[in-house]
Amino acid sequence: MLEAETFTIGYARRFTAYKRPTLLFHDLDRLKRILTNRWHPAQIVFAGKAHPADDVGKRAIQQIYNLARDPQLAGRIAFVENYDMRLAHDLVQGVDLWLNTPRPPNEACGTSGMKAAINGVPTLSALDGWWIEGYNGKNGWAFGRNGAATESGMSHEEQDKEDANAIYELLEKEIIPLYYERDLKGVPHQWVQVAKETIS
Repeated sequence: MLEAETFTIGYARRFTAYKRPTLLFHDLDRLKRILTNRWHPAQIVFAGKAHPADDVGKRAIQQIYNLARDPQLAGRIAFVENYDMRLAHDLVQGVDLWLNTPRPPNEACGTSGMKAAINGVPTLSALDGWWIEGYNGKNGWAFGRNGAATESGMSHEEQDKEDANAIYELLEKEIIPLYYERDLKGVPHQWVQVAKETIS
């Protein structure tokens, strides 16, 4: 059901509360506008598992699965079941952007983002885990505060709102337009430059 030429965001990892897998749905109406933009459409592929005892993680999967079936989203969200190393192998080669939304400072490293980078997939991530060291301003995009929101007096709800809005702004104004900026032969030179920087 996915479209090969449409900008594709990948999100694949263990589903648990601190990774905030549903952060992108904070403002569902705004997300719908981004995904169904007539000239610059986007789509999202989710994959992952929750620990059997993690009810929050399991509810997040259920929420995403239900949104994937929502006709208002025009088939722009997919949840791929039975996530394993083989599926991860396909995802990191098949998406255009790797999304990582942990709540700082809880991300230990973020190996899925490292795998994506080696495959030339730019990352959009909170400044946590490996991205604090890996992000150089040319190989992807960062959002949020470098540190825990509680240190700045923010509640988790305030942090989620701020971070979700930052993601929407980056997608709408920088990332997606850059992906669709092509020359007469259809080559996205600036996007390719980001991909090359990602690999290096």
